[in-house]
Amino acid sequence: MNMSTINYSHLKALAIFASVVECGSFAEAARRLGTSRSRVSEQVAGLEASLDVRLLQRTTRQLMLTDEGNAVFSHAKKCHEILHGIDEELRQTAPKGRVSITVTNDIAHKFLLPLLPEFKRRYPEIDLHIVSSDNKLDLIAQNIDVGLRIGLPRDDSLVGRVLYQEQFALYASPDYLKKYGEPKTIAELNNHTWILLSQLNSRIMHYLMLDNTPIDVTPKHYELCNSPHLVQEMVKAGLGISTLLPSTVQKEVASNELVRIFPSLGSETLLFTLVYPSRKHVPSRTRALIDYLVETCRFGNAASF
Repeated sequence: MNMSTINYSHLKALAIFASVVECGSFAEAARRLGTSRSRVSEQVAGLEASLDVRLLQRTTRQLMLTDEGNAVFSHAKKCHEILHGIDEELRQTAPKGRVSITVTNDIAHKFLLPLLPEFKRRYPEIDLHIVSSDNKLDLIAQNIDVGLRIGLPRDDSLVGRVLYQEQFALYASPDYLKKYGEPKTIAELNNHTWILLSQLNSRIMHYLMLDNTPIDVTPKHYELCNSPHLVQEMVKAGLGISTLLPSTVQKEVASNELVRIFPSLGSETLLFTLVYPSRKHVPSRTRALIDYLVETCRFGNAASF
């Protein structure tokens, strides 16, 4: 027997051969493998032809290993055990392993964090890697499984599932309004100090909707910040007015730390989506997280994310 003829293409045939030996018949091996007896016999015959040896002596009543077959089986059973172990690992009923998700800092603290205890109760074998960043990260280049984004992905390599829709609204702190007054006209808005999120406002002009009509606001004085969470804190501190997502400031409004102003002013409707790399076979651990967030993450609801 020339064992140098073994190559990777024989691995499946070796595992099938080991199953036949362990089962004691082609028929039983076929049943366990979920295939036909003829297919199993064909695989073993092909292996024998490739190795140029007889592995099994076939009779009407039983199968017997030849000396060469016995030698090959001592190695083939390891291959069978490995493939069986992989199959068991992939077929496990409880998802397990590590899943990474990227969200902005405000979403991470206000909405994702409260959901984690229930998620971990449901899926104790899933370990999370939370990448909290206010920058738009490249999911594929940085090997991140799931991301939360505004809008649908333009990249064909990504899939987007809509969680909910929301519009920005205008807010200020009571102290700021007491000091500077509440704006009632577009001209007055331009004279107030604004806190702008730099990712959404690359230019001074701020595009908004007034009673569903597009308008431009060009504040004379403004601060720029790249963190949605810090923008909220700056508005709470009385440093200016800003458009914020109502779902992210519910507690602050309830506690009178923030006040909604100019209620006819808002933004275009924004889609909030879960984005993940497009592939045919999404791991069960990633699928579990995606399905849980789609089920639970309804930002607009007062009680949950």
